[in-house]
Amino acid sequence: MNGWLLRYEGWDPAAEALRETLCALGNGRFATRAAAPERRAGDGSYPGTYVAGVFDRLTDEVDGHRISNESIVNLPDWQSLTFRVEDGPWLDLCALTVTGYVQELDLRRGVLTRRFRIEDPEGRRTRVAQRRLVSMSDPCLAALDCTVLAENWSGRLTVRSGLDGTVTNDGVARYRGLDGRHLSAVEPCVHDQLLTLTAETRQSRIRIGMAAQHRVLVEGTARPAVAVPVDEPGVAAVELALAMEPGRPATVEKLVSLWTSRDPGVGEPGEAAIDELDRAGTFADVLARHELAWDHLWFRCDVEIEGPARASLVLRLHVFHLLQTVSPHSVDLDAGIPARGLHGEAYRGHVFWDEMFVLPFLHLRLPEVARSMLLYRWRRLPQARAAARAAGHRGAMFPWQSGSTGREESQVLHLNPRSGRWLPDNSHLQRHIGLAVAYNTWRYYEATGDTDFLTEHGAELLLSIAAFWGDLATYDPVDDRFDICGVMGPDEYHDALPSRDEPGLDDNAYTNVMAAWALSRALECLEVLPPGRRHELLDTLDIRRADLERWQHVSRKLRLCWTDDGVLLQFRGYDELAEFDWAGYRARYGDISRLDRILEAEGDSTNRYKLSKQADVLMLFQLLTADELYALLDRLGYRHDRRTIPRTIAYYLERTSHGSTLSKVVHSWVLARADRRRAWDYFLEALESDIADVQGGTTGEGVHLGAMAGTVDLLERGFTGLETREDLLGFDPFLPDALRRMRFRLRYRRHTEIEVVIDHQTLTVGGTATRATVLPVRVRDKEFRLDPRGTLEVPLRHRRPD
Repeated sequence: MNGWLLRYEGWDPAAEALRETLCALGNGRFATRAAAPERRAGDGSYPGTYVAGVFDRLTDEVDGHRISNESIVNLPDWQSLTFRVEDGPWLDLCALTVTGYVQELDLRRGVLTRRFRIEDPEGRRTRVAQRRLVSMSDPCLAALDCTVLAENWSGRLTVRSGLDGTVTNDGVARYRGLDGRHLSAVEPCVHDQLLTLTAETRQSRIRIGMAAQHRVLVEGTARPAVAVPVDEPGVAAVELALAMEPGRPATVEKLVSLWTSRDPGVGEPGEAAIDELDRAGTFADVLARHELAWDHLWFRCDVEIEGPARASLVLRLHVFHLLQTVSPHSVDLDAGIPARGLHGEAYRGHVFWDEMFVLPFLHLRLPEVARSMLLYRWRRLPQARAAARAAGHRGAMFPWQSGSTGREESQVLHLNPRSGRWLPDNSHLQRHIGLAVAYNTWRYYEATGDTDFLTEHGAELLLSIAAFWGDLATYDPVDDRFDICGVMGPDEYHDALPSRDEPGLDDNAYTNVMAAWALSRALECLEVLPPGRRHELLDTLDIRRADLERWQHVSRKLRLCWTDDGVLLQFRGYDELAEFDWAGYRARYGDISRLDRILEAEGDSTNRYKLSKQADVLMLFQLLTADELYALLDRLGYRHDRRTIPRTIAYYLERTSHGSTLSKVVHSWVLARADRRRAWDYFLEALESDIADVQGGTTGEGVHLGAMAGTVDLLERGFTGLETREDLLGFDPFLPDALRRMRFRLRYRRHTEIEVVIDHQTLTVGGTATRATVLPVRVRDKEFRLDPRGTLEVPLRHRRPD
């Protein structure tokens, strides 16, 4: 490891799934897993290429039920490339003596390199070096080259390269009993060294066009080579024969173009793929453009820290995978932010609420990308309105899991691999997803000042979501309180009270507080809109004065439940649940992060106990500042003091199993002000979630993008107190001792290049723009004004923990 290079040494087939995910390459439009080019799916390896927004729906029978699942589609494998010496077997590292094996992911350049030395049973020694990229400059291009050096032999080397259209969706073990054949009408074709392959998804009818061309070089000089077509169903492939001599390296370059019928400006995808190759140039040309694009991205997006070397690298790895999933190339794709990136098939590529952790990073660096992610939600408002009507409510009800259309994609059954039983899945009751959309919309507006977006799109989102929550709340005249019933909070361990047969909880604290926040922001939004647009929206959405008055009333009267000593209860009835035997279960099972599976296998249920899979109530203290939360409690009429938040944090810290990778991000955030050492420990644990595969195999199915983005956001906003409210840029730094210094750039409204440097003594903010206005900056409780061409340096006095 160094600050930019993720390096693996030694050929280890058992580790391939993890390495394939962590070394995957992408550009925001498509991504490809880092499978060895010579391997097909099986024996721990899984080639996978995924284009943002390319989904397909298939139906299976599960446990007597017909189940429809929409999945991101594994597209033809463009990397396929292998070789053999004379008439020997094709390359198989498991059957050879392998030495000097190194796999390196260069984060700065976006290039994956693989080097190794092999010796076959005949004693022939060969050195191999490969490079791969998915172009960040040309979003439809990828490239691979393979250099072979014969050390002690001469003879014929046959290189076989192909586009493999026989792939299926088979990357997640628990889905393998279901139909994974999403491609039909696969048509391969070979024209000399040009390969083409077209296909179509079975249900969504998305056309895919792929083309590959090759160039052979000997000692760096291009040489002609005869290409022999390979006859294999569903595969376009050629074999290239090279005459090898000791010490003379031979290289095969492979450029690949991938288009789909969803791409803007495309006619027939197969023809578009060929045209793309005609203008691509050589591997060196593609590489140079790609490296330049990454250089520009890193200038805007790097977060540089002085602290543990591993933390610095992993942090950059997280930024790298974030930018490979959503980048400037994502803007026109109408695709959301998949929870597992474009790196695998876990969660079927669906969009959950992970954008809540991703968008803060994009707001302040790539606001045009953040805007496009919000437009993904806006375009699906008709589906969300239809879902609300079907449930008997007004407004818009967004789905917990979303795919291509915005309909609810959550499972109705899920498999407990510990017990082997299929169980009802009630996660669609996580209605708080709509509150996340509202939160993201308003925070985007605060960070960017994009009044055009708010006027044309954002306000419609906020008002539609507010209409749903205003209608969902029911009034209790005895207590003069509104209740929200039959929902689930972020903690997925509780989907019902143990005394009830029907699913759903009442007055989940997270949901009710964020509903009050969203209703308040919708009312505030109306004040920002131009009068004409305000009246137009209210008429179009059929929102009357009585509705606005109800929103005011609900936002001031939603019920929250408390313990006698002032702890905010996760939901009504939580205090009546049993305490859990944490020590006993840790002694019996060791890893108890998935208590839901453990207890169900024992015939028990997490619904019976005071425990959480992940942060639920504590999420409030990440999303809202202390001042915001206390203001909301005032609005709701609940008494509190400055110990309310610390008391509540302490209560739930002892009752959380961290069954989600997001949980430790949130726990670090809420401790950042009160216990820096413990917050830093949680931060380091969150950093390890994927690179160390702490959940025991899940990373091989795709990265946990929310947790990755959350660690970056935690560092940038949690430890610095960065805020973008009240028309100014605010900071309240409180760095952990191990974090000596950090440096990053951001964009805030019209200020396009702001550099921030923070250490334990000083905060420095510098501007480089020449036409921007003066920027108001607040550092803790003091306000300053930054000249856009100057630098503001503020000494940081010692700050006691809150």
